[in-house]
Amino acid sequence: MNVVCHIRYELDPFKRDQFEDYARVWLTAIPQCGGALIGYFMPNEGTNFEAHALIGFDTLAAYEAYRAKLRTHPASKANFEFAQREKFILREYRDFLRQVTA
Repeated sequence: MNVVCHIRYELDPFKRDQFEDYARVWLTAIPQCGGALIGYFMPNEGTNFEAHALIGFDTLAAYEAYRAKLRTHPASKANFEFAQREKFILREYRDFLRQVTA
């Protein structure tokens, strides 16, 4: 895993339960589409409107192939539609990180 996609979600704080349902779908859909899911992380203490996801890939090309699979994967498509319909995600930020090694 050479590249980690970090997704920061800005949520409607009154719809966190809906986001958690959304995140649970990705726990199986992301690996099925080729991503190495590190995890989804919900607010616990402090800021109540941010959540995070970390997904690993060998290369940026592998990430692009994963994104193409997401567009046709039935559970992924349904989950995207759920998010658009319920509007619990206000903004989404995506960064690509690499691990610092010795």
